[in-house]
Amino acid sequence: MARFILKRIGLGIVLLWLVVTVVFLALHAVPGDPAAILLTSEGSGGVTPEALEKVRQQLGLDQPVLVQYRDYLLGLLQGDLGTSFRNTSSTVASYIGARLPNTLELVFAAALIAVVVGVPLGALAARRGGWIDTVISTLTTLGISMPVYVIGTFFVLIFALQLGWFPAGGFTEFSSDPIEHLRKLLLPAVALSFGITSVVARMTRSAVLETVAQDWVRTAKSQGLPRNTVFSRHVLRNSLNPVVTTLGLEIGSLLGSTVLVERVFTWPGMGSLLVDSVNARDYPIVQGVVIVIAALFILINIAVDVLYGVLDPRARH
Repeated sequence: MARFILKRIGLGIVLLWLVVTVVFLALHAVPGDPAAILLTSEGSGGVTPEALEKVRQQLGLDQPVLVQYRDYLLGLLQGDLGTSFRNTSSTVASYIGARLPNTLELVFAAALIAVVVGVPLGALAARRGGWIDTVISTLTTLGISMPVYVIGTFFVLIFALQLGWFPAGGFTEFSSDPIEHLRKLLLPAVALSFGITSVVARMTRSAVLETVAQDWVRTAKSQGLPRNTVFSRHVLRNSLNPVVTTLGLEIGSLLGSTVLVERVFTWPGMGSLLVDSVNARDYPIVQGVVIVIAALFILINIAVDVLYGVLDPRARH
């Protein structure tokens, strides 16, 4: 088991290094000089070559790309994500530290909704069949096919503007007003969960149908055990392995989907920080956000692989 875990960690480190390299080179290939954009945004009038060169030196952009890449990697090894171009007195870690908890809260709220709703729906569709299976399958197909920003916009229009049940967006600290915080969290979390709930429901349905056909399930039925006991103890529990794997992968994908949801509901998370930083050509923050999201995605997948290896020893090989 230790060898299995070490192999997954080693692969994760290699993947993270590839992400860092690709993001660094891609950002430096984007047209536009961050120094010129910074001077223009500060309203300093005409951008003189002397002022431009001075800012480039302050930001380290006068160095060759390979030198910048080396320095950036050395900083990462020391836990330094760099300093913002827009505010040289603020570190990238401080920006991310202020936004990351909000994004993680949104992601795990959506994942919780997916488990609480998706697993029972999939089990119900597989167990009942007939028109119930048809209705649930149709709803899950719609959930997978509808883009998250369409669902979010629909929620704002209906539940916020028309019915007035929830705020249209914004953010309130949990410590200052827990009820208002949860009210503002619910709509974006449900919108974000639509796709993953549909995937979990469909995966649960398929796994349950496959497990029901196993010989040991028929043996349990022949022993006279109640149907509910057979289903809960022998069918559903043994159907959750592929669901766990799918859920882990989808949670990682949710980290990317938060960009659209956070913009629709003005939720101050990593996604909105990433978009604002791209528009401002703030390379260090863009790199930091992408690296943190990639690291979380890789960690989640390693955890899922390890959990799957614990549940099913055959997966270790």
